[in-house]
Amino acid sequence: MAWVVLFLAGLSEIVWASAMKQSAGFTRLVPSVVTLSGMAVSVALLAWAMKTLPLGTAYMIWTGIGALGAFLIGVAFLGEALSPARGLAALLIVMGLALMKFAS
Repeated sequence: MAWVVLFLAGLSEIVWASAMKQSAGFTRLVPSVVTLSGMAVSVALLAWAMKTLPLGTAYMIWTGIGALGAFLIGVAFLGEALSPARGLAALLIVMGLALMKFAS
């Protein structure tokens, strides 16, 4: 169950990171509220998952899901460049997350 909660925490991190981009420096109300709400949900779910998962594992998986998800949102919807080097970096994050999960 903790892994499911951690995955949901990571998804919440993607939501708030994407909303933060849309908030234009917290000058737009709705994206700003989504950002702050998403942060609260993400951290609360992370804390719940950390009741049973090791700190380093949980934190790395949480940040990795958020980083990879935000990268994919940027490429897919915000017109950010997908160069071979950026693609390789994303692949390395996925590989690191998989190794951390299997090592736990």
